[in-house]
Amino acid sequence: MWRLVPSLSQAWQIQAFGITERQFKRNVEMRNECKARILGGALLVMTLSLGAGHLRAQEGRKVLSNPVPAYPEVARRLRLTGVVKVQVVIGADGRIKGKNVIGGHPILVSAVEDTLKNWKYAPASGETTTQLEFNFHP
Repeated sequence: MWRLVPSLSQAWQIQAFGITERQFKRNVEMRNECKARILGGALLVMTLSLGAGHLRAQEGRKVLSNPVPAYPEVARRLRLTGVVKVQVVIGADGRIKGKNVIGGHPILVSAVEDTLKNWKYAPASGETTTQLEFNFHP
């Protein structure tokens, strides 16, 4: 069936499962694709964490009021969990002037947006941009 087998584990796989050379090559291609996706994901996470670290370093303002978002009842019934990431612009007066949702389930995002209306930072001479992260786990 095979002329050349690169390793014993692959030879065992071919003999034990009786797969063809074509099936074997397809399995190898799929594994390589999975490895590439994992590596790509790891690189993406590292890149995002470096970017998030930069944004946090920018946040030098003291939080005066930061209520925690309520876990929505709909999300509880659906057993919905997740993270909501929001980039906010804090005005000179300490109120959140603008927000840009980076990611999260719409139900959870709605709860965060309602809560951000009540957030207050210490006043400063100018605007500040920072990224906030909210974890929702029942």
